Amino acid sequence: MFIRLHLIWSPGCSTVLVLEPVAAWKERLVGDAVRRRQESQVDLRCSSVCSSGKYMTFIMDPLLYPSVIKQGRQLDFHEFTDKVAPRTFGYPPVLGSTFPGLWEQVKRSFQLLQGDHLLPLTESMMGNLMLVFRQDQLDGDGGWRRGGLYDFCSSVMFEATFLTIYGKPAGGGRHRGMDALRKDFNKFDDMFPFLIAQIPIWLLGRTKAVRQKLISYFLPQQMRQWSNTSQFIRRRAELFEQHDQLKDADKAAHHFAILWASVGNTLPATFWATYFLLSQPEALEAVRQEVLDVLRDGGVDFNPGRDVILSKEQLDRLIFLESAINESLRLSSASMNIRVAQEDFALRLDNERSVGVRKGDVIALYPQSLHLDPDIYEDPQTFRFDRFVQDGREKTDFSKDGQKLRYYLMPFGSGSSMCPGRYFAVNEIKQFICLLLLYFHLQLEDGQNRPGPDSSRAGLGILLPSSDVRFRYRQRTV
Repeated sequence: MFIRLHLIWSPGCSTVLVLEPVAAWKERLVGDAVRRRQESQVDLRCSSVCSSGKYMTFIMDPLLYPSVIKQGRQLDFHEFTDKVAPRTFGYPPVLGSTFPGLWEQVKRSFQLLQGDHLLPLTESMMGNLMLVFRQDQLDGDGGWRRGGLYDFCSSVMFEATFLTIYGKPAGGGRHRGMDALRKDFNKFDDMFPFLIAQIPIWLLGRTKAVRQKLISYFLPQQMRQWSNTSQFIRRRAELFEQHDQLKDADKAAHHFAILWASVGNTLPATFWATYFLLSQPEALEAVRQEVLDVLRDGGVDFNPGRDVILSKEQLDRLIFLESAINESLRLSSASMNIRVAQEDFALRLDNERSVGVRKGDVIALYPQSLHLDPDIYEDPQTFRFDRFVQDGREKTDFSKDGQKLRYYLMPFGSGSSMCPGRYFAVNEIKQFICLLLLYFHLQLEDGQNRPGPDSSRAGLGILLPSSDVRFRYRQRTV
């Protein structure tokens, strides 16, 4: 069935995106004139155009975001994800009577990625990053090496994250075939936008075979042999074992979905943060000096011949590094926050405006418009590593039209749909960059253009670069 996308701008507050079959679009042309006459008395600042098919209302004014986010009961996120995610990753929906209680238990398991549970995850990630760096890059050769920056960042982060979340093979050390696993993951990830759009997987070439291959990596009999598995994955495995209706392939598909959630956005986010720092040598040096100062305050004089450990408390003190990461997320994030109306109601936007919402309607926030708004961020297309630092502390005071914004940076979603692994993700990006700056001299190669974002993933998170970036690096000796 062909779908036509029709954008309708509602002056002052929102945009409506109508997805409809072509036949319905032809029918709509006839009925639009009648409907417009009927709706002529409606406040056009927030008007919607009704048509057959599904439609979405985009709230464009960031000052109105709190009105949407606080409607957790009437505007639900989970209904959308429970329909789309199972089709995308190949497991049966768990929201409903088939698996009583499983959905709530799975949601609660994400608490194991936050709070005090971050401490062992942070420690494990630091050790795994050092393991990969030591064995692959820190071999004592002081000469320059060259490569693609995205490939470098993604290969290190993919494996270190995998070891941290899922654990090590039975004999310890590193899993075999990690490069092949990452290549298969990239093939699946290339098709991810089509799967999320609910294009049947059988129309996407070998994607189903690739997905099945990835799922098979996480079959329970194989995962039971791994050691040092995170508490998060162990808990999920325990929950799945309590439901006999779940086949082994279903359980494996759930674990595969976590792999995508763990690295699908973290890999490009790591690339962008690293790239932007390398593109501004003064920013890179300022962040490196901050890391050295934090180590020195902890009684450590860095020596490239020894492994370094940065605690979560020390990572939290790296305000310029965190600002640089936040700034790179601001420039590269294009996520969409989606809510589905659970009933007919009037969504009040402010003291003067409200919009009628019908059950099943979709309300969406698109924070990229906020992130690139020149009224909020001066010179918004420019990377400023210290944009989120003020008077030596994190800057949180951003405003629009003279009003302070409650939500000014939203790369991880909002409200109940906010990414539960966001703290772990930022921590591991910090760890990667710290080690990279401590142990290596790094330079972007001359004669190449600034990489642009690949807009094919707009709405799905962090945008990938349209092309890789050539860089060179060599091990530091002092």
